[in-house]
Amino acid sequence: MAVNESLNHDEAPVLEALERYHDVDELAFTPPGHKQARGADPRVRRVLGDAVFHGDLLASGGLDDRLSRGNVLERAQRLMADAVHAEHTFFSTCGSSLSVKAAMLAVTAPHRRLLVGRDAHKSVIAGLILSGVEPVWVDPAWDAERHLAHPPTAESFEDAFAAHPDADGALVTSPTPYGAAADLRGIADVCHRRGKPLIVDEAWGAHLPFHDKLPTWAMDAGADICVTSVHKMGSGLEQGSVFHLQGDLIDPAALASRADLLGTTSPSVLLYAGLDGWRRQMVQDGKRLIDDALSLAARTRAAIERIDGLHVDDADDYCGPGRAADFDPLPVVIDLSGLGTTGYRAGDWLRTHHRVDMHLFDHRRISAQLTHADDESTVGRLLDALRDLSAHADELRDVPGVIVPDPAHLRMTQATLPRDAYFASYEDVPVTDAAGRVAAEMITPYPPGIPVVLPGERLTEPVLTYLRSGVRAGMNLPDAADSSLRTVRVTASASV
Repeated sequence: MAVNESLNHDEAPVLEALERYHDVDELAFTPPGHKQARGADPRVRRVLGDAVFHGDLLASGGLDDRLSRGNVLERAQRLMADAVHAEHTFFSTCGSSLSVKAAMLAVTAPHRRLLVGRDAHKSVIAGLILSGVEPVWVDPAWDAERHLAHPPTAESFEDAFAAHPDADGALVTSPTPYGAAADLRGIADVCHRRGKPLIVDEAWGAHLPFHDKLPTWAMDAGADICVTSVHKMGSGLEQGSVFHLQGDLIDPAALASRADLLGTTSPSVLLYAGLDGWRRQMVQDGKRLIDDALSLAARTRAAIERIDGLHVDDADDYCGPGRAADFDPLPVVIDLSGLGTTGYRAGDWLRTHHRVDMHLFDHRRISAQLTHADDESTVGRLLDALRDLSAHADELRDVPGVIVPDPAHLRMTQATLPRDAYFASYEDVPVTDAAGRVAAEMITPYPPGIPVVLPGERLTEPVLTYLRSGVRAGMNLPDAADSSLRTVRVTASASV
């Protein structure tokens, strides 16, 4: 891809500054207290290795001087922006969970409205709770046959703006953890015709800018802010995230201020280094690496399709009018309906019997996330495990079923703002008595982390039945006050 010739993408400013720090034998009387591993417990050093501690130092007053006169982070962010066609880039060491909140707060404000796809990640809902912003929910493109949500269409955002012209902007998630991508150009056009910005939560799309056979990258599609988790599909360390900005609808200083408001004052240089090094890797060799990954994914998909009882979801399953606009083949989503079991049961079996960990699980699917790091040996082990899973299908069928309602019954009424319900006086009531009450908590099957219940929504029996049956089948609800769902947290006032 084309990059700015005035910038040298052979550089990795953070990594080079870290190397200089060690070369000159800098001596710190500052945090972190382990002092370059010297104070760390030998048992910890044996497991983690000293390199982790050697890369763990202050960003200002360590990696750079106390006034950041070396512009180490600034140069690394400028190179990242150039690599992905953005005007401004910001590094985050608190994951995209922070980045998306900062983006929301730069676009809108308490007591204002924001259009949000209802398939948003729980971090977006946390942003609504913290900010007091009123969401205008935009329904996903539901696939009633597969019980799966694809990103909302451009037409859905057009209708939402027509009904709520005072909304400050829009937020869409694309691609989804399942690989379904939105019509970002169309949605950006809907927003920009009104002078409103578009935020794209592209946490699963770090690789998209580096190959033309993948769904369109948000910056190229005209989005104003894009949030990306480099640790998901790139080579960053966990919590390594970047968010990008372009256009004149959002003040870069305001976005930086919102990130500073939410972020840590002790950012991890290790995470910065991972982001910096990944950018260099992708600019120099990303096309070849993703070429290889796409070729490997195609062969893996074909091989899984030949296994009895398994079907690999593909573009033909996801894309079309009223569905997804595009498709990323690297999340290999496997439908287990032919085996007569659930993703929860299959995922547990694969881990127990083959030490293979799948990415996500639902009532009928598992997903194997492939990246440029995979090769014939890793997918060979995956295929062996899946063939054995199919051979043991009889052992997997004695599992409770999940009662999934139709799309119309999955959506509940937003009775009050998420913030108001979350901070309201609450009580924990038996789940059998919860229908009709207003939720005071998020209830989120995880992974992938898309809440089924939001604070402020009026609970219905079909949704509660779905969650109860899901828990019996093995669904994980880590953010519910009672993860077993014997009780549900609701606002104390039943009349809210």
